[in-house]
Amino acid sequence: MTALSHRARLLVAALAAVALTGVAVVSVRMAAGAGGTDATPPTQANLAEGPRLQVLTNGQLSVVSAQDPGGPRTVTAVRCDRAHAAAHVVVCLRPVEALRTTQLVVLDRDLREQRSVDLAGIPNRARVSPSGRLVAWTLFVDGHSYATGGFSTQTGILDTRSGQIVKSLEEFTVARDGQPYRAEDVNFWGVTFADDDNRFYATMSTNGHRYLVEGDLAARTVRTLADNVECPSLSPDGTRVAFKAAVDGDPGRGWRLSTLDLASLRATALSETRSVDDQPAWLDNTTLAYALQREDGTNDVWSVPADGAAMPRLLVPGANSPVFLSEA
Repeated sequence: MTALSHRARLLVAALAAVALTGVAVVSVRMAAGAGGTDATPPTQANLAEGPRLQVLTNGQLSVVSAQDPGGPRTVTAVRCDRAHAAAHVVVCLRPVEALRTTQLVVLDRDLREQRSVDLAGIPNRARVSPSGRLVAWTLFVDGHSYATGGFSTQTGILDTRSGQIVKSLEEFTVARDGQPYRAEDVNFWGVTFADDDNRFYATMSTNGHRYLVEGDLAARTVRTLADNVECPSLSPDGTRVAFKAAVDGDPGRGWRLSTLDLASLRATALSETRSVDDQPAWLDNTTLAYALQREDGTNDVWSVPADGAAMPRLLVPGANSPVFLSEA
């Protein structure tokens, strides 16, 4: 990256003082073609006003205007492998050691650390409930790929108000097809929360199946709803989940981005035909965002209509972990 002008450096410093107290930031414009960066003077209209998107840029927490997602972005010094945010609460999963140790960090709207939890495993998924009260995480604890059978995950939930921690959803009582179910191979991943801070959805894997489950946090129960549903994401209106469906039920063949109507349990495959190995995010009730990896290993954020009626488009080049941040 070339050196910023004196005027640009002053403006970046001002943005840091106003919007991200105590956190170092720079502004960059990402090149849509190659994922590189070109220095450009940031503008407050792009970075400080209106709705925004939070993403990770080369593992650093970043913010970009929702009106100009391919334009200038604020890149902070906060490093995460996975991140999510809601209601001015940010969750960050970051490795602390080279192998199998992760720190879950909860940050406020100014990116000041509020709480941290040391976990054993490799960062995989993270979610914050709409109110900001609940935080969920998934770690790989054995194996590193959903496409193989030799992996194991651990998924937990933190109540940021009470401090109560569910270390693993495997502690919950399971009902499969309406009947009590227990098995040693049960795994959970990809939590998404309803707006009541109690109900949630996740994937449960067992006996070769990957089920969408609905969970009750207070009752510590989950029940299966549908098969071949991975990494669900609940729509803002609570009527649908977006998810990745294994092609012909075989993760080795990749995943098709889809939505599921919770009332009818009818699935709709979306117009994105490339394999999406991500937990999608709803930008609103009509549009989804997700990360796709290029051949060189870098990521781009794409968006696609949730009704399958239009083609996907590049949203934020050189980024992953998208989440919509409202003006409130």
